[in-house]
Amino acid sequence: MSTTTVREFPDKTWFEEGPTRGVEAALEAGEVLRFPYLPFTLLESELKFRDPRWASGKLKNISMDWPSNKFRGLVSRTDLVGLRTVMTRYANQSEALLNRLFPHYVGHLQRVHTALLPDGVAGREIPWRKDDTRLHVDAAQFNPTHGARLLRVFCNINPFGQARKWRLGEPFEAHAQRYLHRIRPPVPGWFEVIHKLGITRSLRTEYDHVMLQLNLMAKADTDFQRSSPQSTVSFAPGTTWVVFSDQVPHAVMSGQHLIEQTFWLTPSQQVQPRLSPLRILERILGRSLC
Repeated sequence: MSTTTVREFPDKTWFEEGPTRGVEAALEAGEVLRFPYLPFTLLESELKFRDPRWASGKLKNISMDWPSNKFRGLVSRTDLVGLRTVMTRYANQSEALLNRLFPHYVGHLQRVHTALLPDGVAGREIPWRKDDTRLHVDAAQFNPTHGARLLRVFCNINPFGQARKWRLGEPFEAHAQRYLHRIRPPVPGWFEVIHKLGITRSLRTEYDHVMLQLNLMAKADTDFQRSSPQSTVSFAPGTTWVVFSDQVPHAVMSGQHLIEQTFWLTPSQQVQPRLSPLRILERILGRSLC
């Protein structure tokens, strides 16, 4: 069985003058789009934000939510203006890039959060459910998407020449078929309970439930982690890459110092909505999930 394709592009700018545009087909087919000459530049006064001491350690990253500009995962709040400036500039550049690459999505991308990951992957002791070194598709545990896609823009901002290394897995439909027969339906009323308790920001749908179970079942499956179809890809410092992370099984193997931007996109705004996880799962299961 094949694994995810990585397609490389020569762009050296985030903005309109860049050469690549109209590549929705590659993204929607589940490919990773890599831009090895597209760095995100920190100003001299902003380099301090790469220091792991800025992160609380309770969360995997420092993040800023949109549109509230609320921060999570910070230890110190002494320079929120400077950190917000970095996050906003990266969000703006990411959106400018996506608007050029995917003109069909213009006006339909919703900013969700911007995240800075100053800590390294190696040596972290975290529960298996949160262990992103295990192959998984992304799912929103606390902020249900109601079927919206997770479109993410990553950039390796490591200053020491250290690459970010991923494993990439099988196509989404094959991945879903591994586990769908084992997923139990949600307990009636459970979505309302966890929403009233403040665990989720909105009511989960059955789609959110299924995606979260796919995430957890893959992480818990040691045979899948060891022997399923997979390949390794390296993202050198200064490299940017774009992916629908809810569609591509991936695992982070090594690296430190990363910045990322997450957008939501409803499947109906894709060029080919049938390729979204929502439509694939609904076709397999024979019912609506949202």
